[in-house]
Amino acid sequence: MPEPTFTGPDVWYAGLAGVVVAAGALITDRAGRVLLVKPNYRELWSIPGGICEFGEPPHSGCAREVAEELGLDIPVGRLLAADWSQPFGADERPIMHFLFDGGSLEDGGQIVLQEAELDGFRFTEPGELSQYLPPHGQSRVGGALRARESGAAVFVPHDIS
Repeated sequence: MPEPTFTGPDVWYAGLAGVVVAAGALITDRAGRVLLVKPNYRELWSIPGGICEFGEPPHSGCAREVAEELGLDIPVGRLLAADWSQPFGADERPIMHFLFDGGSLEDGGQIVLQEAELDGFRFTEPGELSQYLPPHGQSRVGGALRARESGAAVFVPHDIS
């Protein structure tokens, strides 16, 4: 009987499915309005944050993205919400989103906008988020707001049909 062939971890890892990791911060003002940013490469608004670099932990990617986009060096708080989606279709790589607590700001006076990628920012009432965010974003931010209030992180499932 022939010996089984051991292919090694590099071959095994290469065969695993890939996923994109994204991280953002839920930042509010003192009135509880949610900070949104307007990317110049997208029609709708989003939470500050973005795609993590290869091997970058989500909380580190969140801090880096907030610093790059808003010029803010804020402590990244606890995980509020996570979700998994395939916004570009079932044949494209899924995205795993992590939304962390970015705390509150007095106002937007300390924000220095990254003009290469962003057209603006605004504080938005939670009841008005549907006017600015895509459906996946609305679910993620709604879950994060509930998690901030309850103290328990949430997984936000999305319909993948």
